[in-house]
Amino acid sequence: MFRTILLPIDLSEASSWQKAMPAAVEQARGEGGSLHVLTVVPNFGEGTVGAYFPPDFAERALATAKRDLEALCAAQVPEDVPVKAMVRSGSIYHEIVEAAGAIGADLIVLASHRPAFRDYLIGPNAERVMRHADCSVLVVRG
Repeated sequence: MFRTILLPIDLSEASSWQKAMPAAVEQARGEGGSLHVLTVVPNFGEGTVGAYFPPDFAERALATAKRDLEALCAAQVPEDVPVKAMVRSGSIYHEIVEAAGAIGADLIVLASHRPAFRDYLIGPNAERVMRHADCSVLVVRG
């Protein structure tokens, strides 16, 4: 049922993958599918904010994120599950939805923190992904 699975994670927050990654791996393994692990780097290169960073900051940040994501995938995803590390830059929920469309994802597996009052239900990024994604979304509570 789910052969192309997208797992968006935050490399700086282990809770974004500790429970969600095993769930995504099992979904991929169950259908003989593939896992695409995505991290989104904020876009610092525009407007006034970009003036405070070196000219090659974005390229270095993306390269570092790719290296770290590939290392995490190698350490956490079993060898029998095909995995691809993906790094994008921009708005988190927008890039998740765009990446899902680009790879033809059948399922997005998202971690969600325990909600605070201001994040009623599941949190702002997870909620937006659920609202805008063209495929199924599985939210794994952290």
